[in-house]
Amino acid sequence: MSTTPAPAANTRPSPARQRLLDAATDLFYREGIHSVGVDRIIEESGVTRATMYKQFEGKEGLVLAYLQGEDARLRELFAQAGSVSDDPEVLLDLVIAGIEQDVRERHTRGCPFINAAAEYPAAGPVRELISDHREWFRATLEHLARAAGLTDPADVAASLVLLRDAALVGGYLDGQDRVGPAFARTARGVIASHRT
Repeated sequence: MSTTPAPAANTRPSPARQRLLDAATDLFYREGIHSVGVDRIIEESGVTRATMYKQFEGKEGLVLAYLQGEDARLRELFAQAGSVSDDPEVLLDLVIAGIEQDVRERHTRGCPFINAAAEYPAAGPVRELISDHREWFRATLEHLARAAGLTDPADVAASLVLLRDAALVGGYLDGQDRVGPAFARTARGVIASHRT
């Protein structure tokens, strides 16, 4: 199984790199990747063009760094849940609560990976990163479902991935306050239906 490595926690990017990444993350998520040019990112971040190309070697490198940051945030959600409990059933509930909170508070314009996939339909580094992220997410949920003793852990994981995708898109279209609780209720129903 291929996985996207999460950035090392103890590596601190240079201030210029971080400003570029912060500006790109905000703009790419709010306005779309292809609609935001390099000049706009440079202007928003207050760095020079030479610095941007030194740090990222072009826009695609910045797109990959943006998506790696999104991947790292989701992995952090799992790590935070793991720091609270090592009981798989508790962890599943904490992950569901964390996803509901993410839908309500952070990702209010849909899933950054689905959004990026729509803009990068062809095979390449961006689609590979998206696939790796989704495979990690699915495999991690399957592992938790198996550890919790649920029947058909692969089905549980597939259902939870689908529900998260729907919640992120639905939250943007129908409002987070309506969709967040529906996601949590349905996800917990999936888990309950697979208990032995």
